Amino acid sequence: MTDTEQDLYPSRQKPRPEWLERRDPVVHGQPGQEPPVDRELIDQFVRDGFVVLEDVFSPEEVKALTREANALRERGGLIPESRISERGMEGVDAVRSVFAPHRQSDVFERLAADERLSGLAQFILGDDVYIHQSRINYKPAFRGKDFYWHSDFETWHTEDGMPRMRAISMSVMLTDNHPHSGPTMFMPGSHMNYVTCVGETPDEHYRESLKKQEYGVPDGDSLARLAKLGGIEGPAPKAGSVVVFDCNTMHGSNSNITPYERINAFFVFNAWSNRLRDPFGNTQPRPEFVAHRQVKEPIRALKTLPPFPVGGR
Repeated sequence: MTDTEQDLYPSRQKPRPEWLERRDPVVHGQPGQEPPVDRELIDQFVRDGFVVLEDVFSPEEVKALTREANALRERGGLIPESRISERGMEGVDAVRSVFAPHRQSDVFERLAADERLSGLAQFILGDDVYIHQSRINYKPAFRGKDFYWHSDFETWHTEDGMPRMRAISMSVMLTDNHPHSGPTMFMPGSHMNYVTCVGETPDEHYRESLKKQEYGVPDGDSLARLAKLGGIEGPAPKAGSVVVFDCNTMHGSNSNITPYERINAFFVFNAWSNRLRDPFGNTQPRPEFVAHRQVKEPIRALKTLPPFPVGGR
């Protein structure tokens, strides 16, 4: 039996949480290979499990991306169920996320392939890459709800069947973040420990978890221990910045009760060799718009960069 067939990171199977050793490197790039960003940033990513890249996209690019992100909130003909609203709220300002924007918009398809993102992902993961999941996250002023603490990999492994920790997330800031507007918080160093969760996953859990996650949530004692070991950091990058974080980094965000809206475009790059198999939690796979299985080939990084198109399909 190969490692991809074994469950190296079992979770939601025992009555008490456990801490398991990470079995995968953080950066898979070949020794001696030059990264597409400063080596110090790669070292910081290895140490902390996240890094902020400033001024990746120009103001003109951000303007085009933000225009398209706002249009997606209202556009008809989207993939069924891909527009997620907050619990008990209706209207444009209640949209929490739009999933699979790179499959529903020329603008975000172009962004996913942009070498500034996909090229860095190829270096970190040491492989060809594809998009496992993408979404636009919205936190409207005064009404944006929280995202509770979690490790993405725990869910992707248990509910989607992602075998190994060979995936990264990249969050492109489309608005300026502010310390009090609910920016994503991280626990530095938490990516080196895998905290298992308690509770058998119900069928079609995604219908509730995309609004508010109740399974795959770490216990309070483990969160307190992680915070004691590495602390908590809440970077507030400006528009055009990109936050890169490991699939197992513990993160979450508070509600936004400020007058400042927060929008980001979120892409999960998975190694081509790490494609999904049956969920390790013995559940039905989540829908294609949440976890992509129907992918025919890896991303080919766009090096020649035409302007982002105005308007999407």
